[in-house]
Amino acid sequence: MTKPRIYTMSFASVYPHYVAKVEKKGRTKAEVDEVIRWLTGYTQEGLESQLERQTDFEAFIAEAPRPNPSRRSIKGVVCGVRVENIEEPLMQEIRYMDKLIDELAKGKSMEKIFRE
Repeated sequence: MTKPRIYTMSFASVYPHYVAKVEKKGRTKAEVDEVIRWLTGYTQEGLESQLERQTDFEAFIAEAPRPNPSRRSIKGVVCGVRVENIEEPLMQEIRYMDKLIDELAKGKSMEKIFRE
């Protein structure tokens, strides 16, 4: 079975789309970075290093220093699929990120996004 294409795409190629999506709604690149850091445990320097290295999604998720345990409380639908029901762990992690970016673009407060 072949891997889904997203696994081999560089995270850096998708990242600008995340930023553009939230900036259209009045949010910022700094907030995108904050959401990604919260989810993965990367420092800002670590995140920037991954972007510079053109790391693919599979490695970006695998190398995440401290995936946030609260990510398991992320619920909802992304691309027509409930993130909490995704069985493949890597795809679920990618969809968690997509869901948080969607919530940021929809204007949710950081406290709600971070499930505080």
